[in-house]
Amino acid sequence: MLSRRSFLKLGGLALAAAHPREAAARSKPATSVIDLHAHFYPKLFLDALAEEGAPPSFPADARARLDPTFWDLAKRLERMDAQGVTLHALSLSLPMVHWAPPERGARLARLVNDAMSVAHLSWPDRFVGCAALPVQDPARAVEELERAAGLRGIRAVYLPTSLEGRELSDAALSPIYARCEALRLPILLHPVAVIGAERLQPFYLRNLLGNPFDTAVAAAHLVFGGVLDRHPTLEVVLPHGGGALPYLAGRLEHGQKVRPEAKDAARRPFPEYLRRFHYDTVTHSVEALRFLVDRVGADRVVLGSDYCFDMGYEKPREIVASLRLRPADRDKILGGNAARLLRV
Repeated sequence: MLSRRSFLKLGGLALAAAHPREAAARSKPATSVIDLHAHFYPKLFLDALAEEGAPPSFPADARARLDPTFWDLAKRLERMDAQGVTLHALSLSLPMVHWAPPERGARLARLVNDAMSVAHLSWPDRFVGCAALPVQDPARAVEELERAAGLRGIRAVYLPTSLEGRELSDAALSPIYARCEALRLPILLHPVAVIGAERLQPFYLRNLLGNPFDTAVAAAHLVFGGVLDRHPTLEVVLPHGGGALPYLAGRLEHGQKVRPEAKDAARRPFPEYLRRFHYDTVTHSVEALRFLVDRVGADRVVLGSDYCFDMGYEKPREIVASLRLRPADRDKILGGNAARLLRV
C-alpha cells in the first residue's frame, strides 16, 4: 500500500498534512453549494508541459503566472470556504490535451484524471473530477473514458467546443457520446480555440466575445448534427450561461423553416432543445441570468465561477441571490441540479 506521502505525490497535488476526512469535516460548509465550472491544473500536468513542451497558446512559465490555488487544493479550500462553496467539480482548462499527438494526449489525460481522483480521495466531500480525454484519437478517448470512469470521484467528462478544426457533430466522436450516455457521465463543454480568433485579438475580444459565441456554435452543431437526437439521455453543460445560444434560439428556429441547409437537420424545432442543455451562471449580468432562468427553467441552471480566472466570479453565490428566486429554485441552482448531474 502506498504511503500517504507517496499517494499525494502520485497525484501531483499540494495538500494539507491533516487526515483527508478530518480536513473535509473541518472545512465543509453547512449547505450544499456546488461549483460546476472550477478549473484545476495538477502540478504534474504543469510540470509535464514545462518539460516536454506545450502549444504556443500556453506559456512555458504558466505555473509562475497562475494563482497557486489552481493546483494547491489545500489553499483552494480556504477560498472555497470564504465563498461558501461546498464542492468543486474540477476541470482542466486551456490547453486541455487534444492538441498533442495521440499517444502523448492519452498520457496527459491519464495524469490529469489520476490527479483528480486523488483530490477526491483526499477530500471526498469537497472535490470531484471531470475527466480529460484525448479526443483527437476517439479510440484512445473511449479507452481512457472506460478507465477514468472506474476511478473514484470521476463524475463528468470535459470536452472542448471544437477539436482542431473538427466540430462536435463529427461522426468519429459518436462512440464517446454513446459511452458517456451509458455511463451516465455528463459532458461539460468549454471554449479553447474560438472562431474568428484573428479579428478578436484586440481588446481581449477572443475571450469576451469569442468564448460565448463559440459555445453557441458548438451547441448548434450538437443539435443540427443530430447528436442530441441520437443520444436522448446524454447530458451536456454549457459554460458562460450558454453563451449566445439562449438568445438566438428563435433565429435558429426561423432558419429551420426557411433554409434548406437547416430544415431537416434536427427532429424538432430548435427551442425545444434548449432544455436538453444545462447552463452555468457565469453571465456577468443579473438581467441575462434572469432571462436564462425564465427561458430554460431553474432546474437547468447550475452554479459556476470560472475559478479562478479574472473573467470569473470571486463570489459566485451573489448573482444567484440577486435573482430573488423562490428558495426551492435558488437551492436547485446553488447545488441541487449539480448534485443530480454529478450523483453526489
